[in-house]
Amino acid sequence: MAKIAVVGAGFWGPNLVRSFAAQRACAELTVCDSDSARLEWIGARFPQAKLTADFDAVLNSNVDGIVLATPVTTHYDLARRALEAGKHVFVEKPLCQSVEQARRLVDQAERAGRHLMVGHTLEYSPAVAKVGELIRAGELGQIFFMSSQRVNLGVSRPNTSVVWELAPHDFSILFNWLDEAPTMIAAVGKDYSRRGVTDVAFISIEFGSGVVAHLEVSWLAPSKLRRTTVVGAKKMVVYDDMEAVEKVRIYDRGSDPKEHESFGEFQMSQRTGDILVPRLATDEPIMLQTAEFLQVVDHGRRPRTDGRNGLRVVEALAAATHSLEEGGVPVRL
Repeated sequence: MAKIAVVGAGFWGPNLVRSFAAQRACAELTVCDSDSARLEWIGARFPQAKLTADFDAVLNSNVDGIVLATPVTTHYDLARRALEAGKHVFVEKPLCQSVEQARRLVDQAERAGRHLMVGHTLEYSPAVAKVGELIRAGELGQIFFMSSQRVNLGVSRPNTSVVWELAPHDFSILFNWLDEAPTMIAAVGKDYSRRGVTDVAFISIEFGSGVVAHLEVSWLAPSKLRRTTVVGAKKMVVYDDMEAVEKVRIYDRGSDPKEHESFGEFQMSQRTGDILVPRLATDEPIMLQTAEFLQVVDHGRRPRTDGRNGLRVVEALAAATHSLEEGGVPVRL
């Protein structure tokens, strides 16, 4: 039975507190935040949680794992100190502000014999898992390309671009599905709402397998979209996270690539089959994720979203940012 401390009770922290509080394998839960009002709010909702404003006290306590839900600017220093204190560490996405910081944390965790886990929550989504199963089983045939929209109308963050805020989700999902890192990333974007803070970006990605992908991330959209399309030689899939039930649809559609002598023959080559909506588990991704971290702490189980997983995403974010700064120049990885 693991003793867990969640550090940071701001935007996302309360969701993690709720999830750990509901886990039977969590023997004790501590919440740490420098804001006394936030601690009071947490205490009213989770009376079983211990409350503290002192991070050093958490480091010196007998907690087994520390969960960081703090601003990305603090991730490296807090995670480094937690690993030095002998704790297993869970860090919300993205892992760090830079590739160098992420590499240092990965190396430090391996030297210390402690696990480093990153909060790529959507990799635990049953819908994302189902699409991954279809791809790995060859149900879609050769994968040609993927396209994704992750957009909404919202207030841009003062010090964080839309790339670092939204794109980690799509990077982690695509890398999980293809089981490979990209070979090239190019990005263009603009800072319409706040000078110096990119609030819309279009990211192109190439993989060694020949797959190409296109991501659109934005805080300037008329509606909220969380949709990814995967096009294969045999079938196509649409994963729509905004759908309440039918999050995955499989389209038995495609075309015969042979040469055509007439338009009529071209029409005949199109294949339009069934649309299948697979049954999905209803587990909440964050609950599956926190359950895995408890397994990491109790049994030394290596998490699927480990430090190297987080490093790979930070490398992609850094490449996209560099491309943005250079006017869309392709960056080789």
